[in-house]
Amino acid sequence: MSSLKSVAAADLKAMIVRGDELALLDLREEGTFGEGHLLFAVPLPLSRLELIVDDLVPRRDVPIVLCAGGPEDGDLVARGAERLMGFGYSDVSFLEGGLAGWAAAGFEVFSGVNVPSKAFGEFIEVNFETPHIPAAELQAMKDRGEDLVIVDSRPMPEFENMSIPGGIDVPGAELALRIHDIAPDPDTTIVVNCAGRTRSIIGAQSLINAGVKNRVVALENGTMGWHLAGLELARGQTQSFTPVSDEGLNRALECAKGVAARFEVPEIDIATLDKWREDTTRTLYVLDVRGRREYEAGHLADARWAPGGQLVQATDRTVGVKGARLVLVDDNGVRATMTASWLIQMGWNDTYVLNDALESGPLVKESHQPHVFGLEAATPETVSPHALSALMVGGGAIVVDLTDSRDHRNGHIPGSRFAIRANLPGNLDAIPDAISGGAKIVLTSTDGVLARLAAVDAILSGRDVKVLDGGTGAWADAGLPLATGFKDALDDTVDVWYRPYDLDEGNEEAMETYLTWEVGLSDQIERDGTTRFRNFAAPPTANT
Repeated sequence: MSSLKSVAAADLKAMIVRGDELALLDLREEGTFGEGHLLFAVPLPLSRLELIVDDLVPRRDVPIVLCAGGPEDGDLVARGAERLMGFGYSDVSFLEGGLAGWAAAGFEVFSGVNVPSKAFGEFIEVNFETPHIPAAELQAMKDRGEDLVIVDSRPMPEFENMSIPGGIDVPGAELALRIHDIAPDPDTTIVVNCAGRTRSIIGAQSLINAGVKNRVVALENGTMGWHLAGLELARGQTQSFTPVSDEGLNRALECAKGVAARFEVPEIDIATLDKWREDTTRTLYVLDVRGRREYEAGHLADARWAPGGQLVQATDRTVGVKGARLVLVDDNGVRATMTASWLIQMGWNDTYVLNDALESGPLVKESHQPHVFGLEAATPETVSPHALSALMVGGGAIVVDLTDSRDHRNGHIPGSRFAIRANLPGNLDAIPDAISGGAKIVLTSTDGVLARLAAVDAILSGRDVKVLDGGTGAWADAGLPLATGFKDALDDTVDVWYRPYDLDEGNEEAMETYLTWEVGLSDQIERDGTTRFRNFAAPPTANT
C-alpha cells in the first residue's frame, strides 16, 4: 500500500465532524465488522464489493477512506483499493492503523450493525420521551378486551417469521398513511412494535408527530421483549393493511403537511432535480420510499427502491456517502415527507421531497438492477444444474458455495462447502487434488453472479474452476434437492452479523445482551461526539 494515501485517525475524525461528502468504507465481512467499527463506517465487504459499490457510492471522485481491523488487514485494504481504482474511483485512501489505530487514538469503537440508525432511535426515545408499554401490560390489555390495534413496523418477511398475536404488518413509512383507516376511532389505542426497539420507537413517534388523536405507544423491546416475558409469538402470519381510502388519504395529507412544517422538510420540483442530476460535484441519491409492488409498477428511471421505514432503520445499507443529497419520491408525498422528517433529524441535512414526483417524468416498470462491476468480463466455463448433479454422483465435482452463511444454512446443494469469496483462492487449498481425486471444483452462489466474479479470482491464481449456471437458485428451480445446516465449511461464518433470533441456541441470553447494548448507545454516541442528530421541540403532550 506504499502508493496509497493514508489518513491519520485524528484527521479522519475531523473530516467526519466537518460534514463534507465522505465515503467511509469498511472492507471486512459483516460479522467481523459487527464486532467493532467506526460509527459512520459503511460495510462494504470485499467479497461483494462489485455487487453493491455502484449503488452505495455513485460518484467516482467522492473522497473514499477505506478501513479494516488493523495492520494485519493490509492485503485486504490493498485489494479493495486496487479494485475501486480499477473501477474509476479516483480519491481513495485508507485509515492509518485501521480500527486498532482509531481505538489507540482514544476514539470510540462501536459493535453491531446499522448503529447510526439504532443510536438515533435511542436518542429519539430519550429526547421525545416516546411512551412505551411492556409486554405484560399489552397482554393484560388484550385479556381485558380493550380497544387496541397492534401494528408491526417491519417488512412482511420479518413479520411472517414472528409477530405479536393479533398484529398486522404496517412497515414504518406506511404508518402515517394507513393508520387513519386502521384505527379511525380516536379511542383505539395504537401499539407499534418491531423486533427490538428502533422501529417501535420511530414508528410510534411518527404517529405522535403526525398528530393522530389516538393514544400511541411503542411495545417495549418488541418481539424480543414479548418472547423474554414468556409470551407466545405467532408464526407465518400475513395480515396487512388494505388500500387507503379517500378519507384516510386526506387525513394523512393533513398530517404530512404539519410534519413538513414542524421538521422543516423542503420540497423541490423536477427542474431542480434535473439540475442536480447534472451536478458532478455532489453525490445524489433518488430514493423511492413506496412499497416494492408500487415501485415495480412504475418509478423514475434513476430512482432506487428504498422503503422509508427501512431507509431510516438502516440508512448505511442504501446511502454510502455521508453528506450527500437525498431526494425522496412517492405518489402523494406522505411517505416521502415522513421519511424525510426522520432523515433530517438524523443529520442528513440535504434531504428533499420531490413534488408531484410520479408526474415529473416517464416511469420505468421493472425492478432495480444494480450495476455489477466486472461482470461482463467474468466468463468462466459453466455447468448446468443437472450436469452438475450427475458429476457429483460420480465423484467428479466438489461444490463450493459462496452465498452468505445464513442462506447456506437454510438451503444449499447437498455436499457443497460454504466459503467466503474474499478468502479465495486460498481456501480452495483446503481441497487439494489428493482429497478431491481430481474432481472439478464448481463454484455457486444464490444466482451465480458472485460465483462468476469469484471464478476470475481463482482462475487468475491458477485454479481450474467452473461455475454453476444460474447458481443455487437454478438448481432449486430444476427440482433438485437442497440440504440445510453446515458441514465441511471452508470458512467460519463471519460473513453475516447474526441477530439474536437467528441463533440456533442461546437466544434469550443474546436478546438480553442485544437490548442492553441498544439502550447503551445513547451514552456511547455522546462519548463519540461525531453525530449531528437534531433535537426538535418535544411532541404534543396530548398523545403521551
